[in-house]
Amino acid sequence: MQERGLAAYLAELIGTFLLVFFIASVVVLFVSTGEQAQFGSDFAVIGLVHAFLLFGLIVMFGVVSGGHFNPAVTLAAWAIKRISSIDALIYMLAQLSGGVLGALLCKGLLLDEGRATHYGAVEVTGILGGNFQGAIIEAVGVFCLVLVILAAVYSKKSIKDWAPLAIGTTLGFIVMVGGPLDGGSFNPARWFGPALVGNEWGGVWPYLVGPIVGSLLAAAVFRFVLEPGGKAPTESPERTKPAPSAAS
Repeated sequence: MQERGLAAYLAELIGTFLLVFFIASVVVLFVSTGEQAQFGSDFAVIGLVHAFLLFGLIVMFGVVSGGHFNPAVTLAAWAIKRISSIDALIYMLAQLSGGVLGALLCKGLLLDEGRATHYGAVEVTGILGGNFQGAIIEAVGVFCLVLVILAAVYSKKSIKDWAPLAIGTTLGFIVMVGGPLDGGSFNPARWFGPALVGNEWGGVWPYLVGPIVGSLLAAAVFRFVLEPGGKAPTESPERTKPAPSAAS
């Protein structure tokens, strides 16, 4: 089990802060409000921002903390015994704190513009039947995202050089689909920060229960289908391709 420390905790805090700030800001700028708001919003732009943003953050901080930035990802890593219970708890607290700070910065910069969208807060829209359907969307999206992360980072057979792109684009496409339905959170820290700052909780339980279920299902599929009978390697803090030795 890889040792974690202050640098990893700070990486998760800063990374989640940046993630939520930019996501909340793009939601303020590109989501329309009103009864038919989902049809006047540009979720392609919002999804692409998610994709490019997560790609960059993993490149920035992945070698330090593993690049979780999401309590659902940390939960799955804990479930497959790739992070200790204490480190997982600190990661989650850092992520939630970063989410609040990111939403606060968005509110500070876009105070008037962000009121209508509650500074990036999410809620289940009228397209769905209610919170139960919203929880299903969150669970399915988190399942896809977390399983890609586990396969790309922890699988013995994965090509780890492609991990940031695979993870970022997965988040982008699930947000393009889930955004018009329930806001496309797929991350309890991304939900919690704007919910607290904008005082719009979106029903609460779909954004907690859905990610927990999706995360644990992804961990189970990884453990029993993708990597059965073997212990997954810990993500390496080094480059995936070793540098040439001085003698070569």
